[in-house]
Amino acid sequence: MKKPYIVCHMMTSLDGRIDCTMTSKIKGVEAYYDSLAKLDAPSTLSGKVTGMLEMAEYGEFHATNARPLGKEDFSKKVSTEGYEIIVDTKGTLLWRDDSSYEKPHLIITSEAVSTDYLDYLDSKHISWIACGKEKINLARAMEILTEEFAVSRLAVVGGGHINAGFLQAGLLDEISLLIGLGIDGREGMASVFDGFSMETEPTAVALKEVKNYPDGAIWLRYTPEN
Repeated sequence: MKKPYIVCHMMTSLDGRIDCTMTSKIKGVEAYYDSLAKLDAPSTLSGKVTGMLEMAEYGEFHATNARPLGKEDFSKKVSTEGYEIIVDTKGTLLWRDDSSYEKPHLIITSEAVSTDYLDYLDSKHISWIACGKEKINLARAMEILTEEFAVSRLAVVGGGHINAGFLQAGLLDEISLLIGLGIDGREGMASVFDGFSMETEPTAVALKEVKNYPDGAIWLRYTPEN
């Protein structure tokens, strides 16, 4: 299968929590982008919740004609070194016009997305991929990213459910964790990988590299053992 080299890169508290408002307050946050740059992954991928909180416009798209696309397709608006990729299964996030962005957006949806939403993305000059009948086929989406968008290295940067989806699909080549100096401890907060069923077995990993930052943060790099 053709796919990019995929790294899951996250900053966490000591107890493995990833809430951005929390991690922004603990020592080590300054090293997050330094460690991300060292991974040499020009394209990054986020889940819908992260996209909604940090990138998208306020509000939700409502289709006038809810007719689903019903087939695999893609639209490439620009060739670039790196994309800001967001997973949005049904197509509801709102965006500004993308034509002048240095790092343009690319939206991945399922084939259940409305044609109205894809027309909306086209009007904003935003590239998109639609694959998977009711939920996104991540493996196929990664093939399209490689073959049609020339993405060779990709960093998956959260949240917990999209990280888990890539892990369960066997798509991660590496797991990169920057551990900051703080503890969250709040009940119900998301962790690096989240949403597995209670029957899920642990995933074994092998330690690849350890780096200590001057402020006390620790950067750990692992490879999943298949």
